[in-house]
Amino acid sequence: MLNRLATATSADHGRRGTELIERARALTPQIAAAADRIERDRKIPSDLLDAMHDARLFRMLIPKSIGGEEVEPAIFFHVMEAIAMGDASVAWCLGQNSGVSMAAAYLDPKVAHELFGDARAAVATGAPSPHAKAIVTDGGYRVTGHWHFASGSRHSQWIGGHATICEPDGTPRLGPDGRPLEQRTMLFPKSKATITDTWQVMGLRGTGSDDYAVNDLFVPEAYSFTRESDADRREAGPLYKFSIFNMFGMAFCAVALGIARTVLDDFIAVAKSKKAHSSGKLLAENNLIQTQVGLSQARLGAARAYVLEGYAELYEQAATGEKVSFAQRLASRGMTCFAIQQAREVADFAYHAAGAGAIFDKNPFERRFRDLHTVTQQSQAHLENFEALGQSLMGIEPTRKL
Repeated sequence: MLNRLATATSADHGRRGTELIERARALTPQIAAAADRIERDRKIPSDLLDAMHDARLFRMLIPKSIGGEEVEPAIFFHVMEAIAMGDASVAWCLGQNSGVSMAAAYLDPKVAHELFGDARAAVATGAPSPHAKAIVTDGGYRVTGHWHFASGSRHSQWIGGHATICEPDGTPRLGPDGRPLEQRTMLFPKSKATITDTWQVMGLRGTGSDDYAVNDLFVPEAYSFTRESDADRREAGPLYKFSIFNMFGMAFCAVALGIARTVLDDFIAVAKSKKAHSSGKLLAENNLIQTQVGLSQARLGAARAYVLEGYAELYEQAATGEKVSFAQRLASRGMTCFAIQQAREVADFAYHAAGAGAIFDKNPFERRFRDLHTVTQQSQAHLENFEALGQSLMGIEPTRKL
């Protein structure tokens, strides 16, 4: 059986990247030991947060100019996968905070330093809201909105909300094409928002993905940016040729694959000691179980390779200064969606094959099953992503908006 994490060599990832991966791997047992506490309290405990900050894990996607690590995507993937092997909620929060931290590449350097310069900085955002408005006013915007799914917000100092830019009369501001402008992200101290605890959910309970709202809050222009805007982007490094959504997708699939890897390894350990009631033989001696374990290993290996090789090609291209195109963004969405779906197949097999014992709270199969099925509810795991990819490959304008 292959190792849970392939060893990252200096030749592959560079010394700094190797150190980050090693730190993440070293934290995995501590994270796993805290999993029950994380789920019960629905947040990452302070001691674990301190350890993650000390390891600089929250700084992976922050520009070097702001004191970040500015890692290549492969490093980010390996770290996320390692943390997910300990606990999915911790990894999900890390992925969300990391994706949001790419905002530093779009902000005025002074503002970027204010939000992300501290070694323990964390910023969260929720999902876009069609009803959130940012009314143009002198020097900025008057923002009103209510947002959901603010993963990682419980340990964040700042929070952002995506809002439609509106004229003073409240009507959407139109672009040159006559359509409303792309939503702009408004950043403000978390203390300015009203937080509502809505996070009573099936899985990923430790993410504390609460609702939040502001009403007529003034946000200066400098504390806002438009995601994927070439005009707003201030960093020239290859990492920032990727969209924020590209990196969110990599985070989501790494979480799913990390969960599935642990579930499969744990099942293999069970199969070597548990006997089937019907035959009295070890599960590991069952031909069907053997086949499914082999197939599951192939699923995980294929999914990881698809994502890592695909993103490596895009990063190599980005290093030449070329931006990741829309068609390539669709392709990367297909990679990450495929990986999540393969992870689900693996976890479903292991959960069901483990038998009745897997349903009990004391058994980690149960929590990981719930966590992974919660990951699959995120839009980047939906099968319609393949529809958009297929449309693009056949020369049809994709109907799905990325």
